[in-house]
Amino acid sequence: MSDLIDPSLIAAALKVIDTNREAGRRVAIAESCTGGLVSSAITEIPGASDVFDAGFVTYANDAKLKMLGVASDLLETFGAVSVAVAWAMAQGALNKSDADVAVAITGIAGPSGGSEKKPVGTVVFARAVRGADPTDVVAEMRQFGDLGRSEIRRQAALCALELLVPAEEPRPASVPVP
Repeated sequence: MSDLIDPSLIAAALKVIDTNREAGRRVAIAESCTGGLVSSAITEIPGASDVFDAGFVTYANDAKLKMLGVASDLLETFGAVSVAVAWAMAQGALNKSDADVAVAITGIAGPSGGSEKKPVGTVVFARAVRGADPTDVVAEMRQFGDLGRSEIRRQAALCALELLVPAEEPRPASVPVP
C-alpha cells in the first residue's frame, strides 16, 4: 500500500471493500470538505473496482448543484453544511451512479469559514441506499473541534467509511431531514 494515505483510512477502506463485496453492493461517494480523500482511500485498495462505482468531489456549491442536483433552495435555506444538503448530496450520488449505497460528506475543515453556529470542525454525513424508503435517513452532524484542517479531514473520512459498511454493522442513529 502507499504511504500517501493514512493507515487508519486504508484499514477502514479495506473493510468497506471486503464487506460490500460480500454483500454484492457498489458504493458511491459525494465529498466536499474531504476533497476526494474517501475515494482515494478506497481506490488505494487492490480490487476496489469490485465495489467502487463513483466519486464526486463537489467542493463548491455550484458543483453540488450541477454534478449532484442539489436544489439551490436547500443551499440557500440551510447552507452547504447541513443535514438537508448532505442528504441531497447522497441522493444525488445514487441518482448519478449505479451504486447501491452512497455517502456524502460536507463540512468546515478550517482554518477559516466557521461561524458561531457552525464552527470549524463541523461536518455532516448522510447515507442513502437505493430502494430504501427516502424518509429513512441516516445522517448526523459531528463537531471535531479545531484539530487542524488535515486531522478534521482525516476524521471525517473515517466516519464516512464507517457509514459504507453494510447494514448488519452498527450505524449512527437516523435523524429527520429538516
